[in-house]
Amino acid sequence: MPVNAAARATDYRAYLDALCSLTLNPGSSPEAVAHVARLRGQERQHLLALADSHHVVIRALSTVQQKSDSGEVKTWAENAIATEKQRIADALARLNEVCAALEAAGCATTVMKSLDHWPDLGNDLDLFTTADEQRVAAIMTEKFEARIEPRSWGDRLANKWNFALPRLKEAIEVHCKRLGQTGEHTAMARRFVTRRVTKRLSGYTFMVPAPEEQVIVATLQRMYRHFYFRVCDIVDNAGLIESGALDYRELRTAALQGGIWPGVATFLCIVADYVQRYRGRALPLPDKVRSAARFGGDQVAPGGK
Repeated sequence: MPVNAAARATDYRAYLDALCSLTLNPGSSPEAVAHVARLRGQERQHLLALADSHHVVIRALSTVQQKSDSGEVKTWAENAIATEKQRIADALARLNEVCAALEAAGCATTVMKSLDHWPDLGNDLDLFTTADEQRVAAIMTEKFEARIEPRSWGDRLANKWNFALPRLKEAIEVHCKRLGQTGEHTAMARRFVTRRVTKRLSGYTFMVPAPEEQVIVATLQRMYRHFYFRVCDIVDNAGLIESGALDYRELRTAALQGGIWPGVATFLCIVADYVQRYRGRALPLPDKVRSAARFGGDQVAPGGK
């Protein structure tokens, strides 16, 4: 490996370690804050870009802003947070309009994944609907002048549509009737509408998956599609576990329906193990989850970005 490539790999590992510390254990992260303070120029921009791709800009930099002794670092963090908050405000306003229009047209819609990162937000806005895809496409193109992005064979199998809206940086990704890499989940997918709950953010009310479906969709994305984790996956689901909102019996029932219970259990164990790595204490998981997992966080390590 060339020296410069090795240096970049080392940097990303250190950056990821800092982001995990800043978000998973913000009260005890002096080394991570000091690491950020030592970065200069392009290095700091690399860290910011990485935080953005892992959807933890606000959560990570808020810790830096609060804990750093450097006025220059505080100002940098404040400016980055302000820019991100403006992007999120613009996206939420547009997302609210889209969801309202789909609901008014009889297209029951749930916002998946994107709002799970709050106060951060994903770089795409993901929706699931049980409505007919042609109906959805007509609303998006006629009411919002959206452009339908080219669809891959995978998109077609999964019945997934991407829309680019004027004056909206984020793409709106709509999953119609199906979930999974090849659209293999239909019965389990319907739960995302039949069991959806409300979530109020910045004055808007969105319909989002119930806690169990939040874990289901995160598992589908990480364990059965991308095969890598983002920092936000650990942070989001750690909060969900700690909240006590998860009904593990209901979660197991849904996961068995879709044939993904081992993946769900493994996903949760990876989350719990990473939290223990950065906090020194384990998250509470039922024995049935631990016994069903195929492996844990010790089998997951940083690689590249």
